[in-house]
Amino acid sequence: MKQVRSFATPEAAEAAFYQAMAEADYAGMQGVWAAMDEIVCVHPGGPRLTGASVLESWRAIFSRGRGIPATPQAVHRLQTDELAVHSLLELVPKGDGSGYYPPVIVTNVYRRTESGWRMVLHHAHMNPRPENEGGEVHEDTAEKPGPRLH
Repeated sequence: MKQVRSFATPEAAEAAFYQAMAEADYAGMQGVWAAMDEIVCVHPGGPRLTGASVLESWRAIFSRGRGIPATPQAVHRLQTDELAVHSLLELVPKGDGSGYYPPVIVTNVYRRTESGWRMVLHHAHMNPRPENEGGEVHEDTAEKPGPRLH
């Protein structure tokens, strides 16, 4: 029987998520997500995925044989006894070592379960201001005037 890792805090679950992402560790990624049909994931530029398709998307990403060494920055946290919401920016280095892609705007949501804190949502959105390169983190990036739907 597979040992289920328990995360005592949402921060521990988040650290495991980014470690699994960096190492292309599918088993580690599975261990972070809640075991329920209500999980949701939106990869940058991708469609909304739910349920089993969430983990299948990570399997496909990791099948390329390399991880995504994203570093969370400018994390804002809101937490209750049962739910935690983290709004953050991810910095992802360019493969050629020439710097960073524009920060990805991310919302991660964690829920306390019987087996500890688990991810229930990862929503990653491309930065609407791609001129912000070089790994510079500006927390007000999404507040600049520009086209918006709401």
